[in-house]
Amino acid sequence: MYCSRLLVTLHSKPKNNQQVKYALFFDIDGTLVSFKTHEIPPSTVFALVQAKANGHKVFVSTGRPPLIITNLGAIEHLIDGYVTINGALCFVGDKVVRCMDIPRDAVQLVVKDAQEKNYGLIVVGEKDMAVLDPKGEAEQLFRAEIDVEIALKAKPLDVVLGQRILQLTPFFSEAYEHKLMKRIPSCTSGRWHPAFTDITAKGADKGEGIGAMAAHLGLDFRYTIAFGDGGNDSSMIKAAGIGVAMGNALESLKAEADYTTTSVDNDGVLNALRHFELV
Repeated sequence: MYCSRLLVTLHSKPKNNQQVKYALFFDIDGTLVSFKTHEIPPSTVFALVQAKANGHKVFVSTGRPPLIITNLGAIEHLIDGYVTINGALCFVGDKVVRCMDIPRDAVQLVVKDAQEKNYGLIVVGEKDMAVLDPKGEAEQLFRAEIDVEIALKAKPLDVVLGQRILQLTPFFSEAYEHKLMKRIPSCTSGRWHPAFTDITAKGADKGEGIGAMAAHLGLDFRYTIAFGDGGNDSSMIKAAGIGVAMGNALESLKAEADYTTTSVDNDGVLNALRHFELV
């Protein structure tokens, strides 16, 4: 299915960048930003500058809430819009394109379960986030993996629960994830790390998010390209006109992608854009 989709897209691909403009959707961690340096590689900055100069649009598509998107300073001026919280919150400038909250009964169930079973949980509200971290693993992992100190961003749980809840990030195994998700059928889960997963309302994923962005901006979905490396990128890799897996991506994601480039630390974004003759 994916090969045939790519074939259709490439048959309609322009011979030069002046005919058709693409909308490029990038995951952050492991795609735009290196897990090793916690920075955007210079080759990626160069590639995005060139893509914008050639008339293509650049979007971020991340599991991060806006509160912890702290590492895009080098390309912030190039970004045309954001798909955040795994598609639950999408916006262009000050305009909210999409906002999907988790049903209140599901929120209460997960919060109670985390408190009873003593596992970590990040509760992401429409404006703020709360962190339940009885073992300290949430703070340790976020600092080590994505260079974010979530405790500095946290508000009291009761304050956050007064808002619409857009995402729950529990720190438990994949096996327990399967058990819990059966209890909250109104939700979906996107795991990109062995230690935790991101739970959002059903229908809130990156694929639906980029679809909402395309519809809002009148983008031709045939000319969308999604770049990712983790399990929560699967929906957009399959939904976009072209899905690109990074060389450091999960093998399951590479199997779903139309094209696999090199890793984030080995000029992956630049090499992919060159492959598709967009820079």
